[in-house]
Order: sequence, then structure tokens, then C-alpha cells
Amino acid sequence: MSGQRGGTMRHLIRSPRGAFALAVLALLAITALVSLFWLPANPNQSNISEAWQSPSLTHWLGTDSSGRDIASRLMAGARVTVLVVLGAALVSGLIGLGLAIISALGPRKLREPLIIFIDVLIAFPTLLLAIMLAAVFGSGIPVVIVSVGIGYGVQIARVVRAELRQINAEDFILAARASGLSRWAILRMHLLPNAAPVFVVQLSLAMGLAILAEAGLSYLGFGAPPSVPSWGLMLQESQSQIAIHPAVVMWPGLAITLTVLAFYLLGDALREAMDPRLRFGGRRADSVQSGDPA
Repeated sequence: MSGQRGGTMRHLIRSPRGAFALAVLALLAITALVSLFWLPANPNQSNISEAWQSPSLTHWLGTDSSGRDIASRLMAGARVTVLVVLGAALVSGLIGLGLAIISALGPRKLREPLIIFIDVLIAFPTLLLAIMLAAVFGSGIPVVIVSVGIGYGVQIARVVRAELRQINAEDFILAARASGLSRWAILRMHLLPNAAPVFVVQLSLAMGLAILAEAGLSYLGFGAPPSVPSWGLMLQESQSQIAIHPAVVMWPGLAITLTVLAFYLLGDALREAMDPRLRFGGRRADSVQSGDPA
């Protein structure tokens, strides 16, 4: 198992998509960690006399309309992003995997209503669910994490369920049942390991979508409170000055774009690294097409 994990990591590092994704996400993690102990300035401290300053040694990326340091707010916003990503991944992963296992392998009387329930939740927009929860419990990061986790968890459940159903019909599963393995043993030893590539890819995509959801909710006023700097809140606060000072919107927009792109590329690279049919089959197809011996 450790050798398989090592092979996956080596493939990610050698892949241009994987290397780029890992570099961006490592930078995000380091920035969030450093911001816990040090920031260039107080991200919430306003100073009107220093509003709209250009980048300098004091203010690396300049200041916004309230004189707050943009670099400090970006670094503090990285903490919010990491928190939302990890929280949404945990919630959506648990919900998605749990619903997928029950709806694919559970009793028939339980499977059919659960499939209908999943389809209904998928049809319900995640942002609308977050707004409804914010209206009841108040806006904040926990509401964003729960709503995003539920919204994308059911999407993961539908995809992983289809993969589990397909694997469960394979001949080696029938052989495992004939050998006397219990249903739990088959799930743990055969079904989950073979469905892991699809689950990991879907989870990485959900983490990228969680960043977009947090930014959108903060932009609408249902995400992070004003006292908690976030990239979406920075976009919301600077939208009225975008024509005069586009740089104040460019930095959080660039941070969101690069981070979401990194998660999408990571998911693509992980799918190739964890699925031997793509990794080795793709190489064989390329060699045959180029005329090399297989």
C-alpha cells in the first residue's frame, strides 16, 4: 500500500498538471500557516490617509479604499480558504461516501427512497441552501461549510454509487462472495479500493467548488463576516472601485482562480495516477499510434 502511494506521488510530481497543482496548494498551505503567526500589517486596521496606495516596501500589494493592507488581507483570507476547503471536504466526503455505500449496496427498500432523496438534493442549488441556512442560523464560515458539504456531498454520492454498482457486478466480486468473504470484507478489501480513484477525483473537484461557493456567498453577504477577511469579501468590498482601481480586485480574483484551477488539475492528475487503465493504457495507445512496438 505504501508503495502504491509512493508511485502515485511520483506520478503527480512528474506530471506538469500535478506539479503545478501541488506547488499552488503548497503555497496556499504555507501562506495560511505563516499568517497564523505573522502578517505584514493588521488586515482589519483602516487608515483613510493611506487609502489606494501603490505597492511599496511597506504595503507589498498596496492598500484598498479603507487604507487596509491588501497583502495582509490576502494572507488572512488564505486561512479562511483552507478552513472552508478542509471542512467542506470532510463533510462532503462523509456524506457522499455514506450515501453511496447505502444506496448502492443497502437493502432494496432503503436504496430506492435514498436514490430519490439524492436526486432531489442534487436538483436543489447549493448556494440557495446556504442562503436558507444563513437566514436561520446566521451567516458565517460554519454555515458555508455545512451547506457546501451537503450540496457537493450528494453529487459525490451519485457518482461513487454508480462506480460501486459497476464494480459490484464484476467477476472477481462474485468470486470473493463464493469464497465466503462477508459483505463488509468485500466492501473494505475490493469495492472501496477500486472506487477510490473516482472518489478522490470527485472530492478534489468539490474542494475547488467549495472555494467558489465561499467566494460567491461572501460576495452576497452570506459568507464570512466583515471582521474575518476572505477573498470573496475582498471582491465584494472593492466591486464599486473596479473601474478606477482594478488591482484591488485583481489580487483576490487571481488567488481564487489559481487555487480553484489547482484543485481541478489535481483531480485530473490524481485520476490518471490512481487508475492503471489510464496510466499504462494511455502509454500503450500512444506507443501503438506512433508506430513503436507495444
